[in-house]
Amino acid sequence: MSAYTVIELNKEYMGFDAAHFTIYSATHRERLHGHNFSVYASLTAQVDENGMTFDYALYKQKIRALCDELSQYTLIPDHSPHLRLEEEGDYLYVYFDQEKIPFLKKDVKHLPLRNITVEELSRWFIDKLSQDKHDLTRYGIQRIVVKVCSAPGQCGSYEWVK
Repeated sequence: MSAYTVIELNKEYMGFDAAHFTIYSATHRERLHGHNFSVYASLTAQVDENGMTFDYALYKQKIRALCDELSQYTLIPDHSPHLRLEEEGDYLYVYFDQEKIPFLKKDVKHLPLRNITVEELSRWFIDKLSQDKHDLTRYGIQRIVVKVCSAPGQCGSYEWVK
């Protein structure tokens, strides 16, 4: 009989601070603001004959590296139907409705998302963590859930299932 367990990872360093604005419609968006986002992950895997799943330090490192990729940036969604992006010299101009919003390119992180929300950010983490099929197979990981929180009690999650 196979036994599975859920490993839950929620370390203090699993987070990032970033600026963003949520787009509600073609004419309504939030003002630019920031959050100290936190990231939580759970991985479901088979328990081996030694009574453990795997050395999950690997996934703590992966999540920390992904958080580091986002930290200290203004996050811009590349796939929003409501934004037009234009680069000129050192600047990125984001066009929304009648607005032309300037950013220094070095301060911006483009993400292949429709919006910068906890829902979309959790999907981004899942997409990144589920890319390495070798590790998923080697460790027998059957399911990953990532939750991204923009504040205590305000989170979105996404799930990958084998």
